Amino acid sequence: MALTTANIAAELEAANKVGDPDADALVSDLIDNREVDGVNDLFRTIGKLSKNQDYHAQLPERLADFMDKAAADPPGWTKADVRAAEGFFDHHHGEASMLQGTVGLIGTYLSPTGAFTLRSTGRLGGVEGPGRRLSQSSRLFLDMGNKGAMTDGTLKANVTKVRLVHASVRQLHKKSGEWDYAKWGEPVSQKYTTGAACVFSTQILQALKNLGVDVSRDDAHGFICAWHYVTHYLGTPEKWLLPKNADDVEQLWNQARETEWKKTDDGLFMTEQAIKFYRDLLPPGVSDAYIAVTRVGLGDKYADMAGVPKNPLDLAAKPLAEGHKVVSSIGGGLFGGAAEKTVGVNPYKEVLGTASRHFNEIEKYAITHDQDNQPQMHQELNDGR
Repeated sequence: MALTTANIAAELEAANKVGDPDADALVSDLIDNREVDGVNDLFRTIGKLSKNQDYHAQLPERLADFMDKAAADPPGWTKADVRAAEGFFDHHHGEASMLQGTVGLIGTYLSPTGAFTLRSTGRLGGVEGPGRRLSQSSRLFLDMGNKGAMTDGTLKANVTKVRLVHASVRQLHKKSGEWDYAKWGEPVSQKYTTGAACVFSTQILQALKNLGVDVSRDDAHGFICAWHYVTHYLGTPEKWLLPKNADDVEQLWNQARETEWKKTDDGLFMTEQAIKFYRDLLPPGVSDAYIAVTRVGLGDKYADMAGVPKNPLDLAAKPLAEGHKVVSSIGGGLFGGAAEKTVGVNPYKEVLGTASRHFNEIEKYAITHDQDNQPQMHQELNDGR
């Protein structure tokens, strides 16, 4: 049965008790039978997976069999779906990847279970900062918009890595004995995956709208198709896959978000860590724009809930929806006149473009220049392997 506004609450409750049986059994066996040398070795093995790889020549047999099975297309997936997804990224790849790494990631911290899971596995904590986890997420956001990623095997291989990392997280919690299943449900449950897909898809479309960026109806549907594709390779059963329709997903998310998003100490901690990481890497003016982008993209209600700092750019950043105004000196002050000081013009497209360019450069830097130096997950779960 497909997700609808009538069944979304009950389906999410059921999904909260479900992990990913195939991936979970595989990871548990690989570790318990010492086919890989503990969790860190499994992560290193996963990290080497790539498109068109001869898995049976290079991987333990059960992992190779899993990769073959996991490569099947989503049910009902078509060339038209690929074209629609690629159309969105042709027009909005830079802005979308930036917003997924800001509005999207911080949005996931508003899920109490999600924030607790991420913090308890060291995903953003620790004295070295959140580099590894943020750059791992960034890798997916950047890769999913690359030309041919949905047809040449690149994206499915990269997403399957994330699927196996999720299974590893579940195994770490199970073996640690510290996870409260009655309170939290399954670690990185199907509910969390479906909710995160909503945050990284329809919430990003809402953020683009909040920031004054026009996204066509066809492009919006294409972005949702892309996330339907991604969640399939994350191991989500067909009944919990997002519909390939932007209007339907927005209705589902608007309804679910009111009960799913809450302010928590874990969420505030995660947001603080993420903002500090980018403030340390981005130039001062651009880091201010990053904060403004995140606040305006989320909207004040959810930005306050997440603990995104208020910023002097907020008022100037918001689209000029209530009539013609003379734009303030935001552009000249930050970007040497990059934003237009013109009557009736929304300057935020200029600010967003500049901020997204810097942000994506930082994402690529973090991926390729050893900025992902966060201690591995096991160190906060007392697993010494």
